Amino acid sequence: MATKMTRKIVHIDEEKCNGCGECVPSCAEGALRIIDGKARLVAENLCDGLGACLGNCPMGAITVEERPAEEFDEQAVQQHLQRPASPDSSFAPMSHGQHSGCPGSRMRMLRPAAAQPPAAASSSSGASRLAHWPVQLALVPVTGPIWENADVLIAADCVPFAYPDFHEKLLAGKTLAIACPKLDDVSPYVQKLAAIFSRNTIRSVTVAHMEVPCCSGIVRVVQAAIAQAGRRDIVLHDVTVGIDGRIQ
Repeated sequence: MATKMTRKIVHIDEEKCNGCGECVPSCAEGALRIIDGKARLVAENLCDGLGACLGNCPMGAITVEERPAEEFDEQAVQQHLQRPASPDSSFAPMSHGQHSGCPGSRMRMLRPAAAQPPAAASSSSGASRLAHWPVQLALVPVTGPIWENADVLIAADCVPFAYPDFHEKLLAGKTLAIACPKLDDVSPYVQKLAAIFSRNTIRSVTVAHMEVPCCSGIVRVVQAAIAQAGRRDIVLHDVTVGIDGRIQ
């Protein structure tokens, strides 16, 4: 059993935490993850107790307390950051053509209908603009033709249901990846997106999320991934969709 010492360490109030994930990218040590819809400390020795995550919590659920805890271990942090994103292969970065074993996650290129001029486009046209499958961020490959000179759309899961013109006005001409910043463990997403951004010729990234506070965490994930990849040249667009289905 690791020796404990009295020191400062973060404390998460689960009753206040809404699982938005905004604290995760701000923790450079990777000590925080969203598990079962709540932010949780992965291990005491990964937390330096400085509280860099405090200012990113919109609910005020994170504080720094002084209590007996394992000593902060920089070597453990480095080992933790170098591990694969998750032991679950569905969260591990995959090379082009790989999938997690489920036939539904096999990589496939689709043939979307040609984009129409704005005046002719209609949300009731029924034409899909989806150009590839799968679309879940945990399942898309890290490299491959879908990322070549791509304009990328990272969409929160609820956006396509709320926004009636999703295919025509957001998806057309873009490579899509979807994720839920509230219910998913977003830590692996930062690492995977950073790999995608650093290893491919990405031109721009549009982040589409709902107006509810917990959904904006996906913006922080993408920002952290761009910074980690060192891709200052990527143009980032932030799109907020209201629950009434209109872009704000």
